[in-house]
Amino acid sequence: MVELDILLYAILAVMWNNERISWDPVQFCGITHISVPREMLWRPDLFIYEMIQKDDSPHNPYMYVSYDGTITFEEDVKVVSTCKMDVYKFPFDTQRCNITIGSAIHCVNEMRLLPFSNSSRATQFSREVMKSQGEWEFLQLSITSYNFTFNDRQWENLIYTFTMKRRPLLHVINFLLPILFFLSLDLASYFIADHRGEKLGFKVTVLLAISVLLLILNDILPSMSNKTPLIATYCIVIFALMLLSLLETILVTYLMEKDSVSREELRLRDKREKVKIDNCNAACDGEKQHELLPVAEEVQPRESHVLLLILEELKELQTTLNLHFCCRQEVGKSGHWAAKINRAFFIFYVTTVSLFLTLIFIEWNT
Repeated sequence: MVELDILLYAILAVMWNNERISWDPVQFCGITHISVPREMLWRPDLFIYEMIQKDDSPHNPYMYVSYDGTITFEEDVKVVSTCKMDVYKFPFDTQRCNITIGSAIHCVNEMRLLPFSNSSRATQFSREVMKSQGEWEFLQLSITSYNFTFNDRQWENLIYTFTMKRRPLLHVINFLLPILFFLSLDLASYFIADHRGEKLGFKVTVLLAISVLLLILNDILPSMSNKTPLIATYCIVIFALMLLSLLETILVTYLMEKDSVSREELRLRDKREKVKIDNCNAACDGEKQHELLPVAEEVQPRESHVLLLILEELKELQTTLNLHFCCRQEVGKSGHWAAKINRAFFIFYVTTVSLFLTLIFIEWNT
């Protein structure tokens, strides 16, 4: 019967009874415990299944023997083991890692493995002897026994399950909050005037800053995961929304520039028409001066010629006014569409961001 105890972060205690070693303390000056070198007595061949690296910690060279044959062997063991991690909720994730202890050559009929402490007592002792937690917060240590059959022989294992919770404060301050700040800046950029180039340059700068944070995420995020982590979804969706915002700004800027060019062309056309009307007035004044000549036989032909000139000028003026009206409608149409697109996209952007952040934080907390 081998009883063992394992406490998180390096304490391993093993205890068993050797029926061939016993004495009467009365006959030996009241001695109840002695220490002997570990090489002199039999030790159970216990090993950790998940251990992937040789233990390099100092070994205890002695074992403690009691007068009734109980042998206690305490040793600090540094365990480097494999652990399947689920980083779906990183950095608000909780991990459970197993340390399985069993014998290599002794089956159940030859040696039994029993936990010396129950789960609650092992959890309490682990918290007391915990040297350093760092990024992780220790929650619980549970102990279970597992038997399996191999080569018609039954083997017994003890499984110690450590439950740990990541401390998210460092990742929230260094990563999640900066992304929210950049998102707030992108929302605030809608109050910058569209007809200037500052808004477009500002949005490109914010998008490049998000790209740098995505590179940092690639370094801090563990690579072993079956599902896409929520933090990756959080970054990708915000990056996509800011990219869509940049495209919308490019479209609105294009419409505003088109509107400005049309207004400039209309102004030049008005200037040319004003010069043409001034020339027409000068020509009409010359005709009136010719009409004052006292030639009676030429009055009727002169009046007909003047009427024809006035009719032609009225037709040209009507054509010019029609073109001028169409141009003004075209100029107002581009600016009107730019304002409508900007207003509608801002409402869509604010609504989408609010719903997305609410859903992803609810998912993180469940």
